[in-house]
Amino acid sequence: MSEAKIKISVRGLYKAFGSNQVLRGLDLDVEKGRSLVIIGGSGSGKSVLLKCILGILKPDSGAINVDGRNIARQTASDNRFINGQSGMLFQGAALFDSLPVWENIAFRLIYAQRKSRKAAREKAIDCLAQVGLAPETGELFPAELSGGMQKRVSLARAIASDPQILFFDEPTTGLDPIMADVINNLIVERVKALGATAISITHDMASARKIADEVAMLYEGRIIWRGKPDDMERSDNPMVDQFVHGRAEGPIKMALRRT
Repeated sequence: MSEAKIKISVRGLYKAFGSNQVLRGLDLDVEKGRSLVIIGGSGSGKSVLLKCILGILKPDSGAINVDGRNIARQTASDNRFINGQSGMLFQGAALFDSLPVWENIAFRLIYAQRKSRKAAREKAIDCLAQVGLAPETGELFPAELSGGMQKRVSLARAIASDPQILFFDEPTTGLDPIMADVINNLIVERVKALGATAISITHDMASARKIADEVAMLYEGRIIWRGKPDDMERSDNPMVDQFVHGRAEGPIKMALRRT
């Protein structure tokens, strides 16, 4: 993978919480315009990795290079740099209950980019159309939306600033299989339309197969396998095989809480 093609490069990333070492020297490259899905069990470090890249958590050591700039120091300038390039679809949609849908979508445009409310609303309505929602949806409040509609609105918000990088945190959680597939299709369409680089984390293997150009498995704080979605089914890595097929028996031992 040539350096010119790499959008995000993570090297030797460590992050601990007290005695719990979550990331353990993680290395990862993501090419420009490619969609990488990261899989792994609960507690493997997927969300921590995403938060470190986004500047929400500061790593203990290591480098996070975006377009060759190390943002792991998380200076105010670094955070503006990554925030200016990024859009995010959160696991629980994370919409503001007190704002109408259009203003949720346009929030960054109004309050960070200082666009006029008129221009921001027009952009929000356009983004609603891109995720298959009618203009009048913009006047509703989040509580008036179904779970699937909330996910669509969250996707519309993620793409509203035409970001170069998109992050998806468990994008199909809580959705029935049909609506999950609708969201997966929309993610694929919008990522390609923007030409964006995408990083997703998910437990949903159907979602991983649909939206990924490549899949990487995170285990005990490191990437242990990487390949194309079709390769997951015939991986000779026993941990990948166990996770992808959802087997209780195997090398991955899930911690059980005893009462």
